[in-house]
Amino acid sequence: MSKSKTIVYLEALFAVIVWGASFIATKIAVEQISPVSVVWMRFAMGIPILLVAVFMRKQFAFPKGNEWAYFALLGFLGISFHQWLQSNGLQTSQATTTAWIVSTSPVFIALLAWFILKEKLSMIQISGIALAMIGVLVVVSKGNFDSIALGNFGTIGDFLILISALNWAVFSILSRRGFQNHPSTRLTFWVMTLGWLITTVAFVAGKNYTEITQLDSRGWWAMIFLGIFTTGLAYIAWFDVLSQLPAAQSGAFLFLEPPASMVVAAIVLFEKITWASIIGGIVIILGVWLVNKK
Repeated sequence: MSKSKTIVYLEALFAVIVWGASFIATKIAVEQISPVSVVWMRFAMGIPILLVAVFMRKQFAFPKGNEWAYFALLGFLGISFHQWLQSNGLQTSQATTTAWIVSTSPVFIALLAWFILKEKLSMIQISGIALAMIGVLVVVSKGNFDSIALGNFGTIGDFLILISALNWAVFSILSRRGFQNHPSTRLTFWVMTLGWLITTVAFVAGKNYTEITQLDSRGWWAMIFLGIFTTGLAYIAWFDVLSQLPAAQSGAFLFLEPPASMVVAAIVLFEKITWASIIGGIVIILGVWLVNKK
């Protein structure tokens, strides 16, 4: 059953704004508890919501045979390791910087597809890759070009976030086969569940569950936002968008995620909106657009 375009557009805006704000919520949470605890609690709250969505869409089915190992690999890369990188990175990286760096994932996907899958890159795409990387340098260095020359720009967190963007590209390439054989809601549910179970091993072994009492009301609101809205409701809304809009249209909404993060970070965390962040961000978006241009 198709929905009106207005509803679909509102769902797309809801998803990208929530995902943009997730960096701010994560930054608040990791100030109070460890990244492992943040990742574990987030998915413990979000997975049941996705499970309900899977059943409502009559898409529930258990993985078969070697699909368990395949989903577990995706769960480790896309959930356990990826979220650990971002949560650790946000301890020293600004939420705005994180959002801009993460938006370069399509650039790494294009590079990996060229290197591994032998997909061709046009001159326009190569130009886009170069532009996106220049934009990242501007954002990370905060416009201090002397620091770029000296090679001492950015924080450890910035580099962890950059690694997470590359890791997400690896995850995206590997998940293509899964999306050919499974509906996106089902695949996402199992990847999240197995990734969460892998994180549970570290959560229990490190006795991180003792940290939960350290959360104050602000920390709890951040975790509820990450669990229910970011991991649960936003994904459900986005699946609706993917089923109703062409890929090019739905993908265009993702360009709004970093600006949304920048605005929310300024309001909630009082992060300054600098010219370096705006200009670097525009260059990144232009580069990513060129990479995705047919």
